[in-house]
Amino acid sequence: MVSGEKEVRVFAPATVANVGPGFDILGMAVQGPGDTVVARRTRETGVRIAAIEGDGGTLPLDAGENTAGIAARATLQCAGIEGIGVELEIHKGLPLGSGLGSSAASAAAAAMATNLLVGSPLRKQELVEPCLVAESEVSGRHADNVAPALLGGMILVRSVDPMDFLRVPLPAGLLLAVATPLLERSTKEARRVLPEMVPFRSMVRNTANLATLIAACFSGDVGLMGRGIGDEVVTMARAHLIPGCEGVIRAAEDAGALFCSISGAGPSMFAFCYSRRSAQGVAAAMVAAFRSVGEVDARAFISPADCPGARCL
Repeated sequence: MVSGEKEVRVFAPATVANVGPGFDILGMAVQGPGDTVVARRTRETGVRIAAIEGDGGTLPLDAGENTAGIAARATLQCAGIEGIGVELEIHKGLPLGSGLGSSAASAAAAAMATNLLVGSPLRKQELVEPCLVAESEVSGRHADNVAPALLGGMILVRSVDPMDFLRVPLPAGLLLAVATPLLERSTKEARRVLPEMVPFRSMVRNTANLATLIAACFSGDVGLMGRGIGDEVVTMARAHLIPGCEGVIRAAEDAGALFCSISGAGPSMFAFCYSRRSAQGVAAAMVAAFRSVGEVDARAFISPADCPGARCL
């Protein structure tokens, strides 16, 4: 006998992934924008999507082609539940193709809502796998967006086969400035430009930077974090896909950012900052740089670095 709520509403936040040298392994939740999914029980068996708002009519209503629908189905399968009906409403608060984990937020919200709807047979950590199934259909089998979207904070994904991840502590008071140009970029396109071979010295430097970044997080050393977040492989390969990318990075660092880089597959960009005043100046500088260098409008927001993941509304 399946118990649970008749209707559940869950919000999942935007995420910044590929943090510095942590390509496909480091992601973090941010505060502000996100997706909301409403799930309700129906008499008709299976998962269906009743409506999508905020996507401009571009996302599929077919549950088998939408990350929310796929995640909901995979959640029921992981829980071993059959013969029930789930209807979803998706309210998109994230722009598509922004590099802020839009598909992951929908998947995380749908998985958590579906699990709550049927009595929470799965722990929150166990919902990462159904979300990963959904992400695999859209942008590849990586969990650096879905894991923080569900669990919050910064997550290091050691492996997806088998699933193995851990939460990384963040220095107190650390902030992010995030700027999103009004452009859309495909994750698949951004992955196609990545090099198949990486120079040995670049691999060594990126490995050293990643180790330094993790050490800074566990020690709470903000200054050390600024020294350990450089990436000369993925960021360099993708910079040409984002108009004004290099100018935005220079503007952010000149305004006081500890570091600035591409969020996920882009075109959003993020910067670590040590104070709210600094973050405000950096956010303004990033927006201005997009306009002056890339000739595109951009929007920015500021978020604490350590933020909660998916939650009921």
